[in-house]
Amino acid sequence: MTRRGEPPSRSRLRRVAVLVLEGAKPMDVGIPAQVFTTRASMPYEVRVCGAAAGLVTGGDGLAYHVAHGLEALAWADLVFLPGYRFPDRDAPPTAVLEALLTAHRRGARLAAISTGAFALAATGLLDGRRATTHWHYTRALAQKYPLVRVDENVLFVDEGGVLTSAGAASGLDLCLHILRGDLGVAASNHAARRLVAAPYRSGGQAQYVPRSVPEPLGERFAATREWALHHLAEPLSLESLARQAAVSPRTFSRRFIEETGYTPMQWVMRARIDLARELLERSQRSIEQIANDVGLGTGTNLRAHFQRILGTTPSEYRRTFTRGE
Repeated sequence: MTRRGEPPSRSRLRRVAVLVLEGAKPMDVGIPAQVFTTRASMPYEVRVCGAAAGLVTGGDGLAYHVAHGLEALAWADLVFLPGYRFPDRDAPPTAVLEALLTAHRRGARLAAISTGAFALAATGLLDGRRATTHWHYTRALAQKYPLVRVDENVLFVDEGGVLTSAGAASGLDLCLHILRGDLGVAASNHAARRLVAAPYRSGGQAQYVPRSVPEPLGERFAATREWALHHLAEPLSLESLARQAAVSPRTFSRRFIEETGYTPMQWVMRARIDLARELLERSQRSIEQIANDVGLGTGTNLRAHFQRILGTTPSEYRRTFTRGE
C-alpha cells in the first residue's frame, strides 16, 4: 500500500480532470494542467475534458479541443473547474452538474478557480459553506447563490471536498496548497520553483487592497520577506524586519497585515514551521537540531508551535511524509 508522501506507482497515479466549460479562460485551464503534469516529482495523471469530447469555445479568442467528455469526472480523484466568461448568466448544462455531484458523492474533490465557483455553486455543494471567487464577481456570486457564504477577502478557501480560489494567480496558490496536502512541503516547493512561483501564499491573504495613493511597498516588503526567509535561524523581531524594509515598525506591521493577512511575527513563525516541515521530510536531523536550524531554539518550542499550527507533532509529520524504504 502506498504511504502518504510516497509517489504512487504508475498504476496508482492520482487522477486529475480539468473540466473546460464554454467560455473557459486560458490561464485557468492551463494552471492545473501544468501544475499536475505527470513527472517523477509529480505523480499525477491529467485529463482535460468538456461536456463532450471535441471542440469547446473558450474565452479571449481561444478554443479548446478536448479528448474526453464527462466520463473523465467518473475517473478522477480531483476535478478542477476553471473560470469562464459570463458566469452570472446561465448555469452549466444539467449533465455537467449531475456529473460533478456524482464525482463528489464517490469522494472526488472539486476545486474551482476564479469564476468556476459559479459552476460549483450551481450544484448546491457550496450551500452553507465558505467560498470565494474573483473579487469582481463576489457580489454576483452572493446574489445568485445566497446560501453560499462568500468571502471576498481571501485567495482561496479549502472546505475539504470542495475548494475555491480567486483569480488565475490564486488558482496557482490553490494548486500548491493541494500539493502540500498530498505530497508535503518539499514537493510543493519543488513545483513552485519549477513554475517560478511564490512557494507559499496564505489562503487568508487579501485579494485586493485598494489604496488611495499607489505605493511601491509591495516590492519592498517582498524583498524583506525574502531576506527573512534566508535569516530564519537568527533572532527576528518586528523592529529588525521594519529596519530591513526601511519603514517604521508601526507602518511595517500595518502594511504587512494588508499584504499578507498575517502580522509580521505570525508570518515568520509560519515560515519557520514550513522550513521545519521541509527539513523533517528531507533530512535525518533530530527535532532539536531542526528547532535550532529554524530559529525556535528547542525541540519543546518546535513541538508546541507545530501542534498549534498544524495539529500534529514533528515526529508524526516525519512518519507521514518520509518515503518508505
